[in-house]
Amino acid sequence: LVISALLLSTLVGIPIGIAAVRYRRAGQLLIALTSLLQTIPSLALLCFLIPLLGIGALPTVVALFLYGLLPVAQSTAAGLLSIDARLLETAKLLGLGRGQRLRWIELPMASPAIWAGIKTTAVINVATATIAALIGAGGYGRFITSGLALNDPRLLLKGALPTAVMAIAFHATFEWLSQRLMPNGLARSPGEKH
Repeated sequence: LVISALLLSTLVGIPIGIAAVRYRRAGQLLIALTSLLQTIPSLALLCFLIPLLGIGALPTVVALFLYGLLPVAQSTAAGLLSIDARLLETAKLLGLGRGQRLRWIELPMASPAIWAGIKTTAVINVATATIAALIGAGGYGRFITSGLALNDPRLLLKGALPTAVMAIAFHATFEWLSQRLMPNGLARSPGEKH
């Protein structure tokens, strides 16, 4: 559930972030719409999706995808806006087209911020996915909901602890990936302060 939704959020969120920088009005409207989605409680969003998509994994993936858009889109826009305008002007003077600048300069330089948004989305999705048990999608949430219904703390922890461990594992995995996939010259050295 989490990985499928995260992949979709990344594939759609990064272009939204790029649009927010390139086409300010339309892009900011898209960011505002993704922000609006964050205000809908997750259980309510699932309830809205059930008549359209039924119960089970599909509405859960769609809900997690929608919740994941904002961190990815916003971090992409923030990363792109943090690039020194003089560097982009130099690239333009050297004859690089808009697509080349984006692919070779802007996205690599914005990648630390983009990775941060993806990592945030992954951790949020792990926690939010537990409510999927309420609509028959399974996962660790079934132990949490059963533990709540039966007032059984051990059953509740059977779902909550693996969820917390999974969130930490996702965080660590994406931290590792971001260090390995960071373009040369942008990755921090191990002793460098944050």
